[in-house]
Parts: sequence; structure tokens; C-alpha cells
Amino acid sequence: MANIKKGDLVQVISGKSQARGGDRGKQGRVIEVITAEDRVVVEGVNYVTKHVRVGQTQRGTKTGGIETHEAPIHVSNVALIDPETKKPTRVGFRVEQVTTDGVTKTVRVRYAKKSGKDI
Repeated sequence: MANIKKGDLVQVISGKSQARGGDRGKQGRVIEVITAEDRVVVEGVNYVTKHVRVGQTQRGTKTGGIETHEAPIHVSNVALIDPETKKPTRVGFRVEQVTTDGVTKTVRVRYAKKSGKDI
């Protein structure tokens, strides 16, 4: 089971600080999770510029130029935000019994561990 999923609020915990032009300390929502490469795409974090060749659509409008978009970062460089304390925290799993239509199933549920101090 994955620690970080699409739609989670995460914070970048490593890399250059914001004062030096980096992204450490920034928070954002997870747009995409790439499980094969252990990477996540976070909204507003790790912007890169991409040069796209100029082309034409069927209507005749020009496309291309210099575009900026988010690039993936490694999942170990982000931490899940605890919804109560709004601080980065570690993720744990606990087993819970869920009953639906008279059938009891055992499922693993994610939860934010208590964060003692800021990571």
C-alpha cells in the first residue's frame, strides 16, 4: 500500500531552501504518482522549462514555444501533511474491521503518526 496517493497534501523536505531558489518547505497537492519510478508530481513544485517545436493545428493556430510545467520528484523527498497540525509527518497503517452488507473485511487504513517536532 502506498504512503502517498494522488490528491494528498505534501511538503518538500529536502533539496535547496527557498532562499536559494529551491523548493524545500513548499506545500502542494499530488497531481500524479509514478509507482514504477517511485516519483510524484506535486502542484507548484519543481517547475522546469520545456522547449516545444512550433507547429500548427488543423485550425491554423500556432503551437509550441517555451512551456513551464511540474517535473516529478522522488517520493522520499516529500512528506505527508498531518491534517490536524498542518506539519509534515510520517505515515502509518492500522488494520480495521469494515462491515458492509453483513460481510466483515479486514482492511489496512493510512493514518498520520504524531509529529513531535518539525521535520
